[in-house]
Amino acid sequence: MKIAVDAMGGDFGPAVVVEGAVAASREFGLASVLVGDKAAIEREIGRLRAQDLPLSVRHASQVVGMAEPPSQALRRKRDSSLRVAAELVKEGECDALVSAGNTGAAMAIGMFALGVLPGVDRPAIAAALPSLSGYTVLIDAGANVDPKPRHLFQFAVMGHVYARDIIGKDHPRVGLLSVGEEEGKGNELTREAFEQLRGSSLNFIGNVEGRDIYNGRCDVVVTDGFTGNVCLKISESLAEMLTAMMRRTACAWPPSG
Repeated sequence: MKIAVDAMGGDFGPAVVVEGAVAASREFGLASVLVGDKAAIEREIGRLRAQDLPLSVRHASQVVGMAEPPSQALRRKRDSSLRVAAELVKEGECDALVSAGNTGAAMAIGMFALGVLPGVDRPAIAAALPSLSGYTVLIDAGANVDPKPRHLFQFAVMGHVYARDIIGKDHPRVGLLSVGEEEGKGNELTREAFEQLRGSSLNFIGNVEGRDIYNGRCDVVVTDGFTGNVCLKISESLAEMLTAMMRRTACAWPPSG
């Protein structure tokens, strides 16, 4: 397997991205094609003394900014590191694409270059969040803020596959995020999606609440991208707050007096 890596993506590319690719190569033997500023990437490879690893470099003259509109990145930056990396997958030179860059641009370029699987109208962002049962897949975490019920059903199928094949859940439990567990709770979107999910072959356990993301009750939580992104950002903020509080407590121990 060979991975196309957008080496210029994210806030700290290419240094941190190349370091991650090197670590993956050393630990798992992964081969990667690092796409971006050739000179800058090769400097990082040299700094990390990774010349002997299965890493190659493909030059790209442009970079998609983190705040750049996806449509502009798609139309005007045909030689961006993200676009070139996607083309490598399309042409069969690589098997997968990794980018820490502009999410909207990654979705747009991915759809343009690679398309979607049969039966899938829109891609979705899946976030694996820690829970009492290991991990819970939250999908969609930000790609589609105004989906239709059929899209939530498709997200559930994709989340099921992710939980089964990536996380290793034998028969993933799928829940629909709502304002209560009772059938009929929620808005028109969730009520219609509920009916589609109930009639499917998925292991659908019904409506779930925000607390169920972490308590281990289900393996996949399905929601729209607006709600999912809010959940994700709150989770990130809570983790940061708890870390800061523990550090503050540790620095103050033992108490004076």
